[in-house]
Amino acid sequence: MDTSTIKIYEDTKEQLDLYREYKNESYDEVIKKILFIVQNVKDEPKLSRETIDAIEKARERIKKGKFLTESEAKKRLGL
Repeated sequence: MDTSTIKIYEDTKEQLDLYREYKNESYDEVIKKILFIVQNVKDEPKLSRETIDAIEKARERIKKGKFLTESEAKKRLGL
């Protein structure tokens, strides 16, 4: 897959950082998540609000350390 370098202002980067759900989440992932939400807002406004609320709740859980790592999830699932 091809990649591209883009210039963004520092304040834009700081705002993107607010939407990162985990430390190593790439900016590409954050931008795709935001684009997904924007598209859903146009198509299904009510569903989109629910999606945004779910993301915000998940971010709060992550900040509190209430999450499973990938290896922990695999262990629980017996993988």
